[in-house]
Amino acid sequence: MNQAVRIIGFDPGLRRTGWGAIEMVSNRLTFVGSGLITSNNKDELAIRLLDLHTGIMKVLEQYTPDEVAVEQTFVNKDAGATLKLGQARAVALLAPAQLHLPVAEYAPNAVKKTVVGVGHADKNQVQTMVKMLLPKATFDSEDAADALAIAICHAHQRKANKLKFA
Repeated sequence: MNQAVRIIGFDPGLRRTGWGAIEMVSNRLTFVGSGLITSNNKDELAIRLLDLHTGIMKVLEQYTPDEVAVEQTFVNKDAGATLKLGQARAVALLAPAQLHLPVAEYAPNAVKKTVVGVGHADKNQVQTMVKMLLPKATFDSEDAADALAIAICHAHQRKANKLKFA
């Protein structure tokens, strides 16, 4: 009998970080939970990063994953926004590392290609496929749906990604 592997995916952002938890037994995926971690954009950057870290740690402690997947940063025209996204992403990598959890990283196009079959799929296509792959999934934001897609991507790619514990 195959053992269940719990995976949490994070779609990092400074204002909104989506998270999605799934369980994998053999090739079968099951929805566990999803949600959103937010910060107040009126707070100082350090406080916002602390809020993000605290929220991620609560999710990790509540859902006790075996593995974590985080979406990689894409560079956009606004250097300041890219830098802030990178800092949020660093928190999403740091928190599971503090718990000695293995962490994988995936480019947005790799997630879309794995879940939808096309690397340039739009948000609606991603959400539709997440619902097809996880019929019991509920998500109240695009960020939570994206986080579930990241977890699904990891479930399909994890054998090739020989993860090591931090």
